[in-house]
Amino acid sequence: MHRIIIFSVLLSSALLFGQEKSIPVNFSLFNESTAVPFTRFITVPVHPGIQIGTEFNYKNKEFSRLFQAVNIGFFYHNFLALGVGLNTELGYEYRLKPGLAFTGLLGVGYMHTFATTEEFTFTNGQYTKKTDKGNARLYPSLAIDAGYYLKKNSSTGPKIFLRYQAWAEYPYSPGFIPVMTHINLHVGAKFFIHTKSKNYE
Repeated sequence: MHRIIIFSVLLSSALLFGQEKSIPVNFSLFNESTAVPFTRFITVPVHPGIQIGTEFNYKNKEFSRLFQAVNIGFFYHNFLALGVGLNTELGYEYRLKPGLAFTGLLGVGYMHTFATTEEFTFTNGQYTKKTDKGNARLYPSLAIDAGYYLKKNSSTGPKIFLRYQAWAEYPYSPGFIPVMTHINLHVGAKFFIHTKSKNYE
């Protein structure tokens, strides 16, 4: 877990300080659920999660852009697991004149999960509490979102969005359930931190 946090901070810092004029920050709260992707949208009970990240553009045109995002996230699923993950996503956004924008994202990441209930092992005729060191997972993802830029004529204005994300964790339980699929429903916002350039003589 400590390695994940250190790596995320270093990677995010490199991306943030590598940008000169404005730094985009994506922040969202989401509801996680174990479900077959695209068969369910709103699920209950709510299993809360939070995600924060940044992004940089490969190509930026008047109404579209190709970009890369880096995120760190956390979710808590009662009676199943809590997870901390780091991922990167390749995204394509198409923006309309009124400020509406539609985005598709394809991602891959690393996640470490921990059980939220006590686990026991049967040894020498008795049950003993199992030490939970967590499990390492790979998690590919596919997401689509609809958003709205509050300043429709500004490329660095704030944006609000609703995102549907499908993802899978692998390996989940080899020999039993090799892959576990999930969906996340995000409600979030993107805003920019504007930096001042320094002039050196």
